[in-house]
Amino acid sequence: MSLPGHVTIREVLLRDGLQLEAPITLADKRKLLDAVAATGVREVEATAFVSPTKMPALADAAELAEQLHHYPDIEFSALVASPNGAKRALAAGFSSLEYVVSAADGHSRANVGTSSAEATARIQEIVTLARDADATVEVIIACSWDCPFDGPTAENRVLDIVGRARDWGVDRYALADTIGTTTPRRVANLVAAVRPIVGNAPLGAHFHNTRGSGLASAYAAVQSGVTRLDSSIGGLGGCPFAPGATGNIATEDLVYLLRDSGIDVDVDLDAAIAAARIVQEVVGHEVPSALLRAGDRLLN
Repeated sequence: MSLPGHVTIREVLLRDGLQLEAPITLADKRKLLDAVAATGVREVEATAFVSPTKMPALADAAELAEQLHHYPDIEFSALVASPNGAKRALAAGFSSLEYVVSAADGHSRANVGTSSAEATARIQEIVTLARDADATVEVIIACSWDCPFDGPTAENRVLDIVGRARDWGVDRYALADTIGTTTPRRVANLVAAVRPIVGNAPLGAHFHNTRGSGLASAYAAVQSGVTRLDSSIGGLGGCPFAPGATGNIATEDLVYLLRDSGIDVDVDLDAAIAAARIVQEVVGHEVPSALLRAGDRLLN
C-alpha cells in the first residue's frame, strides 16, 4: 500500500507522558503546554479524568482544563475510564473524549477493576453522554496485541470491541500497544482485520517503544492505512497498571521518520527537539528521545 500524504500526530505528553511521573505544578504544565504548542501540533491529549489516588500526577485535570483556552489553535481531548469520568470531562469543557477499553481481562481488572466485557458495555453510556453534550468519542483498545497478565491477545477480542463500538456510534478508533511488544507484521495483520469493520472512520494507533519496535510498528501502521498516531515529546510515558510498560514513541523521533519518508506532519522537528529539552528540565531526569541525544541528521 502506498504511504499517505499526511499523518496526524496527537501529542500525549500531558497525559500519558506524565502519568508515571511525580506530580508537577500547574505552572510547569503550562510551561510544557507552551512548548508543545510551539511545535505546531493540532491535537493534544491534555489529561485524564480518573481517580486522583490512582493517578496523582493528573489530579489537577479540571484546573488544567481552565487553562486550555490560551491555546485556541489546538484541539484538546481528555481520556476517561468510566461514565463518571466522562461526566467530569464534559463538565470541564472537553468536547473530545477518549475511552480506553482493554481487550484483555487481566489488564482491564488492573486498570479499571472490571472485565473487558464490562468495560466494553460502558461504551454505549459514554457515547450517549457525549452526544447529549455535542462531543465526540474515540475508543482506544488497550492491549490490542499483548497483555502483561494474560499473554497474547486473541484478535477476535479486539474485533468484538471494535464492532460493538461501531454499533454504538463511536466516532474514532485507536489500537494501543500498551506494553510495547508488537512488531510490524502483527500490526499490519490487525489493522487489515479492523479496517473493514470501521469503514471510513478515523483509525489511529498508539505504540510504546519498550522493546525498541515502536517506530517500526508505527511505520507499519502507516503503510497499512493508519493516518493518526499518538506520540509523546521526549518519549516520556507508560502505563502504571501494566508491569514493564515504559516509554511512548518520541514525537520528535516520529516526525523525523515520517518527514524523511515524504509524509507531511503538522509538527516542526526543531521545535519538537527544543520541547524535549524543556520536558527533561521539568521532570528532572533524562528522557528516552533519540533525537534529543543525536539531533537531526547532518546535511551536506
